[in-house]
Amino acid sequence: MNRPHAPSVPASEAPEHPNQFALLGQRRFAPFFWTQFAGAANDNLFKFAFTVMVTYQLQVAWMPPAMAGLVIGALFILPFLLFSATSGQLTDKFEKHRMIRFVKDLEIGVMLIAGVGFWIDSPAVLLGCVFLMGLHSTLFGPVKFAYLPQVLRDDELTGGNGMVEMGTFVAILLGNVVGGLLVTLPDIGHASVAVACLSLAVVGRLTAQGVPVVPATDPGLRINWNPVSETWRNLKLAHGNVVVFRSLLGISWMWFFGAVFLSQFPSFAKEVLHGNEHVASLLLVVFSIGIGLGSLLCEVLSRRQVEIGLVPIGTIGMSVFAIDLYFASRGLPQPAQAWTALGFISQPAHWRVMADLALLSLFAGLYSVPMYALIQLRSQPTHRARIIAANNILNALFMIASSVIAGALLGAGFTVPQIFLFTGIANAIVATYIFLLVPEYLLRCIAWLVTNVVYRFRVQGAHHIPTSGAALLTCNHVSFVDPILMMAASPRPIYFVMDYRIFRTPLLGWLFRLCKAIPVAPRSEDPAVYEAAFARAAQVLRDGDLLAIFPEGGITRDGELQAFKGGVMKILEQARADGLDVPVVPMALTNLWGSFFSRIEPKGAMTRPFRRGFFNRVTLRIGAASPAADCSAEQLRQRVGELLDQEGHPGSRSPALG
Repeated sequence: MNRPHAPSVPASEAPEHPNQFALLGQRRFAPFFWTQFAGAANDNLFKFAFTVMVTYQLQVAWMPPAMAGLVIGALFILPFLLFSATSGQLTDKFEKHRMIRFVKDLEIGVMLIAGVGFWIDSPAVLLGCVFLMGLHSTLFGPVKFAYLPQVLRDDELTGGNGMVEMGTFVAILLGNVVGGLLVTLPDIGHASVAVACLSLAVVGRLTAQGVPVVPATDPGLRINWNPVSETWRNLKLAHGNVVVFRSLLGISWMWFFGAVFLSQFPSFAKEVLHGNEHVASLLLVVFSIGIGLGSLLCEVLSRRQVEIGLVPIGTIGMSVFAIDLYFASRGLPQPAQAWTALGFISQPAHWRVMADLALLSLFAGLYSVPMYALIQLRSQPTHRARIIAANNILNALFMIASSVIAGALLGAGFTVPQIFLFTGIANAIVATYIFLLVPEYLLRCIAWLVTNVVYRFRVQGAHHIPTSGAALLTCNHVSFVDPILMMAASPRPIYFVMDYRIFRTPLLGWLFRLCKAIPVAPRSEDPAVYEAAFARAAQVLRDGDLLAIFPEGGITRDGELQAFKGGVMKILEQARADGLDVPVVPMALTNLWGSFFSRIEPKGAMTRPFRRGFFNRVTLRIGAASPAADCSAEQLRQRVGELLDQEGHPGSRSPALG
């Protein structure tokens, strides 16, 4: 789909950096990162300290200790349901930096009231502050994810989101640990919590002052203050883009999955692992570290582009290790007294439990970060914040549903490990359903595996692929996996015009049908298929999408670049007839001929799996786009040939086979 892209920091002006951590040294990211870090830490310090206070230290007749965590959690989530739609509108209408500073001013005010509540030991006042801190997070949520696409380049979105995700979970962990420690200090515990919460709010406001000016994306928007109608409107807005909406559902499912584990840690630690409250905290530490590591790995594994191919891999890991956690939880040693954290770690029987927990959370990080980046990349900038608001609404609904379902299962006699097993199996079923609905995730996963496991794949000139609008990609045809390699190089979906005979290959044919490739036959063989192919290709360009064609008309049998046939010019002529000036991007695959998927031998392709060994280096070179008016079939062939010649040998031959 055509995606307008109007970053406030142009790619040409954004400084280059070696990795995602270097963003912490840049003003466009660092103040924002520390602002959201301080806010997440403060939310959790306050909530956990309050929960401990009403659970262990105060006797509150109208809120029994067993219900305290549930009441506080529900009250914190309630504003997300009530005000997310409104906060999305405010974020689209006003400058992001002003919204961030306003939210931090609100946080200081709430923490002043909370300080009074801790000072006078008033659960009623603190419950009111829980609601207000939920409102604070509701207002900040759309800003948090709408800000990044305006200040980061497309190739920085995955790394930036990974840093924010990692920072959020580290902040949650530190907030819980510090809140639990401070509130239990003799005599000064409640006052210490009040001072800490106010101090974090002030720190967040100071860092917010350093956030650069970020313009509004829709300043003319008229605010609809009716939360019910606006919530429905936001969900319809999100539903208008199928890939984005189903990605929202995927993220919400991740929160459902995570909420099940986080909510059951205390019971799991006490009833199954036979540990004390410090063991429950240890589980939270392991979970948070896993999420952080998975989030940071995304940029490394994705080659600094939005790689949604990691999402299915994350799903598989989440299910495998959630299910294995059930088996690892059986037959554990039971001590005379509850395990301390150190005693728990010293038992080898517990290492598998911690490994499962760390790995399922690591894969959850791999799952969530690319989805957030995809939503930011594919959403219209003018209403991106409202899409994020719709995401927050769905997240809240899914988290509430997880609590209800987990409670029902416990009430029906299920054990905590059985709930983990149920969640792991359900995750596999839900993920399979999502990937069949949105095959782009599965296709990108296959492309990622091919380019990282089968080949050592590199891309040169990826910036020449347009980030928005229609374009025609032309490439030499060396093997059956050429489309997969091209998919791996593009952050946007590509529609391929391909020889209809390829669709007869059992596995590859299914794969290409899944990616909606367009089969084409020679006019002399099947005129209907021929005409239908070019009609469909014209529609792809009218829709503003990327169209790819292999102008040679078939896979090379000798490694040399063949003559370009007339199909490419027919597509360009139709585009001109439709009033489109479609840029043409030349591409060249090198060092691929002679591999398993090419036709080097008389017997054809896919006959000797390891005839070139393992991890062959393959390169896709991408040249600068040319206006369609300046192109002819011979000129395009010459440009692709020039890209091939940069390898230092003719055609597309491998140096080893030359």
